[in-house]
Parts: sequence; structure tokens; C-alpha cells
Amino acid sequence: MDELDKKFWVVSADMGYGHMRAVSPFRHEADGGLLAAGDNDLASDSERKLWKRYLRLYEIFSRAKGLPFVGKQLFSMLDSLLHIPSLYPIRNLSHSTFQVDALESQLKQGLGAGIARIIAAKPQPLLTSFYVPALVADKAAHQPIYCVICDADLNRVWVAKDPWESSINYFAPCGKAAQRLRSYGVSDERIYLTGFPLDDALLGGRDLATLKHDLSIRLKVLDPTGRFHTLHGKSVEHFLGPNDAHPLKHERVLTITYAVGGAGALTETGTSLLETFKERLRAGTMHLNLVAGNRPEVRDLFEAAKAKTVGADASVSVIYAPDLEGYFQAFNAAIRTTDILWTKPSELSFYAGLGLPIIMTPTIGSQEKFNRKWLLEIGAGMRQEKPDYASEWLFELLKTGRFADMAWLGFLRARKLGYYHILDVIRSGSFTRSDSPLQR
Repeated sequence: MDELDKKFWVVSADMGYGHMRAVSPFRHEADGGLLAAGDNDLASDSERKLWKRYLRLYEIFSRAKGLPFVGKQLFSMLDSLLHIPSLYPIRNLSHSTFQVDALESQLKQGLGAGIARIIAAKPQPLLTSFYVPALVADKAAHQPIYCVICDADLNRVWVAKDPWESSINYFAPCGKAAQRLRSYGVSDERIYLTGFPLDDALLGGRDLATLKHDLSIRLKVLDPTGRFHTLHGKSVEHFLGPNDAHPLKHERVLTITYAVGGAGALTETGTSLLETFKERLRAGTMHLNLVAGNRPEVRDLFEAAKAKTVGADASVSVIYAPDLEGYFQAFNAAIRTTDILWTKPSELSFYAGLGLPIIMTPTIGSQEKFNRKWLLEIGAGMRQEKPDYASEWLFELLKTGRFADMAWLGFLRARKLGYYHILDVIRSGSFTRSDSPLQR
């Protein structure tokens, strides 16, 4: 088998969409398909129960803020378990923590044992986007092991209790995540600053043909008054090619995509946008995508709200598929014609690299606070103003070119080639570093 055709193990966990989205681009290279750590043929009944507890805790955590009376207190308690300390002052954070010790106990009870049995059958690279499969494989002396970090910062639990004895390699989506890994005791030779793995369907190869085409159209939609083009037209032409190389073949109305998380949190914001943009959606002067993922109850809620608020003929699409693979494909298709992404600052923060301005809902958990901080630092995102008045503030920002600015800064500053860089490392042990926005 040719080196480029070699398969490898690809494992994730059904803990929201982020971890599965991070490995979805590698579905064609995955030996046996994308494996779920808690739901595979060799997982015992007792292990499945452990994973269900993990998933239940995640869903409770994601929805805790919205619970009446006890919501804020419950959220604070759960958030303390996943807390990520400030990076500064820079210091050694390699000592074990309560979370690390608790996970060690869970691993001894069999958490991840099913995956350990599967990968033991063939000595080939393991790529995972969740810490449990990586740590289990590390204890079994499996090599090589590669772990994708899905956020701009991470908890100590992602790294082995004794990091100096571990052989896990990490793919960092941004410099902050790489810096955090070093503070946890991971050596530089095991940290690869690749960027988050965006799907090839959104990029169009290493020359980014699809991304350039889509972004050139998006910038025109986001610049109705021409203010952005006046300031940055030459820069856009330099990186994307001549303006007439990417003609706007079909006039597109402004398209906003609102995406809820894997636990179905913050659906109420999505339904409120129907009321906010009601007149425009009915007239077809803008389009709204409501992303329900693979959750039928969220789909039904959005469909009912659409029928009640704007009617069946309004310019609104509900993005849903019964399985994750179908959902990710449908989401990618919608993203290509999306002009503004409205979501919580999850792993979707890294979609800023596609030239997507991001409106951020309130955060859920420490990692999302760091994702928000990263987006604000690179200028690619903004905190949402009151959704009920979005028909005012959003279109004011559109006229000033603010969203076009965010799109362009995200494209220039966020890494885009993570998928290709990760494949290079798995296949050859290294990748080519570059500071060029088109090569990183």
C-alpha cells in the first residue's frame, strides 16, 4: 500500500459535536471508520455505563445555566471541575490535579478499555480528539499516538499524570494551546502547532481554491457600502486573486447560520432570531439557517417556531441529519454560503479561519471563555448584543464594514491547513511551518 493510502486508527468521543467534528475530516483515512470511545464493539456493559455518566454530566453542565433556581449554583460547581487556570504568570503546572487523579481511577475501572482492545489488533498510528483514548493507548505503550486539541486552551486532564513518561503527541489549534501544553510538562518535540483540522470540502486542497472562492463572495455580501473594499481591496486581491476571478455569479442575500451545541443548549436564541428578522425573512431579503445537528427534538422545535413565526415559505432552513456524518456534511454545505456564523465559542471558533465572522453567545465553561478571548484577540469575533434587537445593531455593523473586517482578520490570522498538516505529521513525522496566511 502506498504511504499516502495508509490507514490509521481514528477515535473520538460522543461528548458534544466538537470532538467528533475534529476527526470527521479524517473519515477517509480511518481504518474501520470513525470509532467512538464509549460505543464500540469491544466496549463492555460496565464501560458503556461509565461513558453514559460522562455524557450525562456533560449535558447537565451544558444546560445548567438555564435551570430555574439552582442553575447558576449547579453550573458553578460543575465548572469548577473543568476550570482552566490563567496562563500568566507562566509557571510549571505539570503537577497532578483532582481531575487527573479522578480520571486515573476511572481508567482503572475500565474507561476506554474497548478502544484499547481494538487498537491492540494492529500497530498503526492512533489519532484521537479526546484525552481518554490517548491516555489509554499511552498506558498500553501503543505508538504513535496523536491527540487533537479542540479548544484554544485546555484542562490539565488532557495530559498524562506523569507527562515526562508519556509518548502522546499533540496537535495544537493555536499558539495559546501549545503554550499551555508546555506548562503541563509536554516537551516541545511532542507539540505540533498545526491549527484545527477543517474539512477539505471547505478548503478545496492545499491551494485553498474553495475557500478563496467562497470568501471572495462573502466579502462582497458583507460590504454593502464598499467601506471595507476601499481600505483593504488591494490586500484581498493579493491573497484571493483579481476581483473578477471570483465573480458573484448569483446575487446572494445576507445569510446567517445559528448553531446550537451538541447538548442542545441555547435553542431559545435561535427561535428569537426568527421574530427579530421576521420581516426580512418573509420578504426573502436575508436567509437564516438554524442548525439542529442530529437532535430531532431541536429540529422539531425549530420547525415549529418557523411555522408559527414566519411561515413555511420564509427564507429559513433547518439543518438536520439523523447521524453525525450526515449532519457534518449538511453543515459544511451550509457554511459555504454562510456570511455570519452565530454560535457559542466552541470548536467552531476555528471556523474563523475560513473568513467567517463569528457572533458569540454567552460562554459555557472555561474552555469557551478562552475560545472567546482568542477570537477577540485576533479580531474575528464579537460578543452578541441583545438578540431581540439584532435587526438594528447587526445591520448597523454591516453598513460600517465591521463584519467584513472580522471575516478578513479571521482569514489572515487563524490557521487553516490543520487537516493537511496533521496528515503530513502522521505520514512523515513533520510538516512545513509557514507564517503565510495561505500556507498555515
